[in-house]
Amino acid sequence: MAYDDQNIFARILREELPAIKVYEDEQVLAFMDIMPQADGHTLVIPKSPAVTLLDLDPQVAAYTIQVVQKVAKAMEKALGLDGIVLMQLSGAAAGQTVPHVHFHLIPTSVHQLGKHAAQMGDQEKIMQLAEKIKAAL
Repeated sequence: MAYDDQNIFARILREELPAIKVYEDEQVLAFMDIMPQADGHTLVIPKSPAVTLLDLDPQVAAYTIQVVQKVAKAMEKALGLDGIVLMQLSGAAAGQTVPHVHFHLIPTSVHQLGKHAAQMGDQEKIMQLAEKIKAAL
């Protein structure tokens, strides 16, 4: 599948759409999921255009997972978590809803997960959680 530069994450990267950011550098952006499966649900995306993990340059993938780990540690510290579900869905058949590779960090157990992209979260609560995570980075 060819990369669609009008997907929601590409538009967030160009700052055409807002995001509640928790971390950003030259290669990666981490921001809060506005349709969280659990409180504190955070997304980490490479800035490189790639639809799935299989499309991502291996060096970019390696750097992105380092940021995933950094953000997860901050979430654990900031939110007092006992566990984080790391999820990466590649392809629509796997449940990928945005055609830009991304990693989900969900503070919960798999037995407590809400349905993916099912309901908008409380934006004020999401912003408060983002501030806690940013402070721990």
